Amino acid sequence: MVGNATQPLLVVEDSDEDFSTFQRLLQREGVVNPIYRCITGDQALDFLYQTGSYCNPDIAPRPAVILLDLNLPGTDGREVLQEIKQDEVLKKIPVVIMTTSSNPKDIEICYSYSISSYIVKPLEIDRLTETVQTFIKYWLDIVVLPEMG
Repeated sequence: MVGNATQPLLVVEDSDEDFSTFQRLLQREGVVNPIYRCITGDQALDFLYQTGSYCNPDIAPRPAVILLDLNLPGTDGREVLQEIKQDEVLKKIPVVIMTTSSNPKDIEICYSYSISSYIVKPLEIDRLTETVQTFIKYWLDIVVLPEMG
């Protein structure tokens, strides 16, 4: 994998099954980027602000891309997105929504916060594989991402 191979990716996903599938596909595609996972919105905000159990920048580096699910326990993805996009430093990080919600209101709200992409998670494994492969190729190989430091 070329491109953004050294830049970290933050995956905010509460489903172990979805994250496992995503991780397997990343490995199969030869992705060497550091991958960090948060399960809740609150955990994601702690990670991004490097607070709580993530106060050490070595275990919570600034991600180059955030892959965010909307349906999270506690603070949901919509609230996390709103928080990210109101912060002067964090708002520069590309956020890709990957969720089961195809609700037009969710799509509209997310784009009003200047997300980079909105992807509805396919239920079929072949389609999910294709979607993740496209995400990897585009975000981790083709796109030039800013250094977040």
